[in-house]
Amino acid sequence: MIATLELPCALPVAGYRLRRATADDLASLIALLADDPIAAARGDTDDATAVDDYRAALAEAVAEPSNEIVVAVDGHDAVVATLQLTRIPGLARRGTTRLLIEAVRVGAAHRSAGLGRAMMRWAMGAAARATGCSLVQLTSDQQRVDAHRFYERLGFVGSHRGFKYEVR
Repeated sequence: MIATLELPCALPVAGYRLRRATADDLASLIALLADDPIAAARGDTDDATAVDDYRAALAEAVAEPSNEIVVAVDGHDAVVATLQLTRIPGLARRGTTRLLIEAVRVGAAHRSAGLGRAMMRWAMGAAARATGCSLVQLTSDQQRVDAHRFYERLGFVGSHRGFKYEVR
């Protein structure tokens, strides 16, 4: 948990607010991940056999001081979106601390209402400042062309090429 983040907080989109994810949000988080075809192709599933894996991962992520799993909730406290933030201190760029944004998901019924933009603006502004980060970065699968346009409209620049190696 990144203790310097002031959560919960209201978003400038009517009816939504951000708060820290809890174990009670697990089913909603799994549903958001599994509803993404690209993530599903990589193994994200809402199959009951995966719940223990997700439960352990959520517990580890929220226990790590440099991580934060944030959820957006509607007026009924139903989880409708999520993102993960990780604070990364470093030596490069004269000791720049980075805020990494990952696993951005907005439920289908809540897309195109400005919620994703509001969440990202919060992460890029208030969250980055509160955590002492001067650089915000993210990765996005090459197949997510619409997401790339979205991130570019927010001011992100496709400046690097990322690589992954799956350990087996």
